[in-house]
Amino acid sequence: MMETSTDVHIESARLQKEIKSYLGLNSSELVFEFSNQEGKTKLDLITINPRHNQSFLFHSELGFDKVDALKKMMEYVRNYREQESPYTVQWMTKDERVLHTSYFRASNILDCLDKLYYGRDRNTITVFSVVLNPVS
Repeated sequence: MMETSTDVHIESARLQKEIKSYLGLNSSELVFEFSNQEGKTKLDLITINPRHNQSFLFHSELGFDKVDALKKMMEYVRNYREQESPYTVQWMTKDERVLHTSYFRASNILDCLDKLYYGRDRNTITVFSVVLNPVS
């Protein structure tokens, strides 16, 4: 029994490393957040922008377990550029008063805003513009 759980951890670590490397991000810029949702494992992949020190949702996946969720995330990471539209968002935090520009891939404008607001009170950020970028 013990051997199986070790394999799961090894596989989980391997997939996380593969996802980081595929995205070209280091460990301090990517957070893998696992939670249980309706008997399944939800994985929220969160990016941290070191320039303005804010975190955003990159993508969520639901799997049977951690490894399944990570495999689905890897599949998403390999294909998201072809499947989702590029958005540019200009925003400001209530206390900073500095205009920031962030880039997201999302299926639509609401999905884009959900990624921006992930894990925070919507009143703490003012959005000035959301632009769907032409696909090059």
